[in-house]
Amino acid sequence: MDLETISADDFGRSLTGIGLNILVRDVRAEAAFLEQVFDMTAHRLSKDFAIMTYHGQIFQLHADPTYGANPLLSLLPEAGPRGAGAEFRLYETDPDEAARRAVAHPDATVLQAPTDKPHGLRECYVLCANGYAWVPSRRL
Repeated sequence: MDLETISADDFGRSLTGIGLNILVRDVRAEAAFLEQVFDMTAHRLSKDFAIMTYHGQIFQLHADPTYGANPLLSLLPEAGPRGAGAEFRLYETDPDEAARRAVAHPDATVLQAPTDKPHGLRECYVLCANGYAWVPSRRL
C-alpha cells in the first residue's frame, strides 16, 4: 500500500489488529518530534493528520479539530499535558541515542535517563510537548 496516495476509505479498510490514534495540538510539530528523536516516518502529513510508521507498524496523529464529533475531545485539557498514564513503547529504538536527541530537541523532556531495568530492558522516558510518554527500549 502506498501511504502517500491511498484514499482515506481504503486506508481505513486496510487497518487490522490494534490501532493507535493520538490526539495532538499540532500534528506537524509532533510528527517532526517523532521523526527527529525516534527515526519514525510521517506520511500524508498535514495540519490535521499524519500516518506514522515505526519499524513496519502504523499509527495515526490527529489534530484536535478532526475529532469535532468524537466524545474524546470533551475530555482533553485545553492546556498542559494530556498523556498521563499512557506509555508508547518503542522496542527498536536505542534509549541512549533517543535521550541524546531529546535533550537537543526544544519540545522534548527526558523524564527518566536511560536505565537498565530488572525486566530485561534498557529504557528511558521522553515526554513530548503534548505530555505523552515515549519509551525507547532495548533488550539487555
